[in-house]
Formats: sequence, structure tokens, C-alpha cells
Amino acid sequence: MKDRSMVPEAEFESYYGRPIVRPPVWTHDIASYLFTGGLAAGSALLAAGGQATGNTNLRRAGRLTTLGALGASTYFLIIDLGRPERFHHMLRVAKPTSPMSVGTWVLATFGGVAAVAGAAEFAPLLPSRLLRRLLPPVGDLAGYGAAALAPALATYTAVLFADTAVPSWNAVHPELPFMFAGSALASGAGVGLIAAPGTPARRMAVLGAGIELVAGHQVEHGHGLLSEPYQRGRPGKLLKAARLLTAAGAVGAVLGRRSRAVSALSGLSLLAGSALTRFGVFEAGVASAKDPKYTVVPQRERLAQRDQLNERRT
Repeated sequence: MKDRSMVPEAEFESYYGRPIVRPPVWTHDIASYLFTGGLAAGSALLAAGGQATGNTNLRRAGRLTTLGALGASTYFLIIDLGRPERFHHMLRVAKPTSPMSVGTWVLATFGGVAAVAGAAEFAPLLPSRLLRRLLPPVGDLAGYGAAALAPALATYTAVLFADTAVPSWNAVHPELPFMFAGSALASGAGVGLIAAPGTPARRMAVLGAGIELVAGHQVEHGHGLLSEPYQRGRPGKLLKAARLLTAAGAVGAVLGRRSRAVSALSGLSLLAGSALTRFGVFEAGVASAKDPKYTVVPQRERLAQRDQLNERRT
């Protein structure tokens, strides 16, 4: 007969139900930064596609949207930092092991080449004949440079989120970069469908929406308890609306090829879906950090699995 312990099994609880993990201090400015940064990346890829195919309208729409989104993204980041000079201080160090440091340098480099590409669109208005001749080819090189950096810009924030102790961000680290990359492509395609609907924008819409929806499904359902914050409450509502808008935008992009109005509505749907995706992911992570359950229960499960493994070895 086995001896039974007189000590009851310990239950893992937080002190007075307070959060174990400190919730992120970021505000919704960061959620807006996620969206505008992704939009800038997607639009840069759109512009490069227009540049490669000789589609002037698509190139111009992509470059100018990239400039606008980049400006908004920088604004939201500076607002969250509180003091503008802090961004400058982040450029004093390059640390490859830090997602924040890498992201800062990606954003700064992307901003430089994107600004040159955008400025090239205004070359015909310049008084200097030399600049009118030199700026367009330089802008083309810069446009391809921005497109090369776009994937890093679109996904580094996902790596940054996953590198935190926030339970529901850390758990989805394999899929979150793909979700953000798909969202960025979908938003860039949305710009193309509004400004210059055509085959490149439609293909980009289907690809981006497909990647976002597949990765998003795994984020919302593939991690047990830690996927729960993506399904419940306000984050769940935001992500459900994002899925519907993204899917509708992709379908509209395919079926509405002969209608400028349907293409524009599809583009707006993709943009709205991309924005809601970023806000939903942001709020789900905050919710998981505030509830001790999402820290305690997975820890207890890991301990139980470790004990079972040790018993098998002995």
C-alpha cells in the first residue's frame, strides 16, 4: 500500500489574483503603429510590382502610400516613446540579438530609401533639369531597396511581441510573423485595388489574405488555453471582424475585376481587416498578461509533463 502524503497538492495562484506578468505599458498608439508599418511595407512591395511591370499608376500609388504610412508610423512610435529624441538614442547601438534594435535600424533604413523613391514621383515638378533626369532612375533603385526591406519591416514587430513574457504573444511565435506578413500584403493590395485595380493587386490580395487567414487560424486555435484570448471578449470580436473583412476583400478582388466600385470596396475591406487584425492581436496579448490563469496553468502543465517524463526515465 502506497503512503499518501498528508500535505495537500499545491495550487499555483497569484497573490490576491493580481497579474503575475506585468501587462504591456504600450497604448493603442502601438497597435496603430503595427498597422501603418505593415501598410508601408505592403505598399512598398506594391510599388515595386508596378515599377517592374511598367504600371505607372500602381507604382505611384504604392510609393505615395508608403510615404504617408511611414510618416504616420513614425508619429505613433514617437508618441509612444514620449520623447522624440529617444528614437535617435536607439540608433546609437546596433544589437543583432535585440528585436527592438534590429527593428529600429530596419525602420530607419527603410524610411531613407522609401523617401527617395517617393521623392522621385515629384521629379517632373522640380526646377532643375539635372534633378528631373537623375531622380527617376535613383528612385527606381530606392524603390527596389524598399521592397527588399519590406518583409523585415512587416514582421519584426511580430518577433518583438513574441520575444516578450506576454503569454499569448510568446506562445504564437511560430505563426505571428506569417500573420503580420499576410496582413501587410493584404493592406498593400487594398491600396492597389483602390488606386489602380489590375492583376498584380488582385494576386497580391489573394496571397496576402490567404497567408493571414491560415496563420491567424493557427494563432486563434492551435495553442490550447493560450489561444483563448484571441477568441473571447473584445479581441475575439475584433479578430472575427478582421477575418470576415479580409476574406470578403479577397473574394471581391477576384470577382470584381470588371467593376471599379467593387474593386475599391474590396480594397477598403482589406485595409479595414488588416487594421483590426493588428488591434485584435495587441488586445489579446494585453488580456493574457492581465489574467494570471494564462501564466499559471501553462506552467503547471509543463511541470506535470516534466514529472511524467522523469518517471518514465526512472
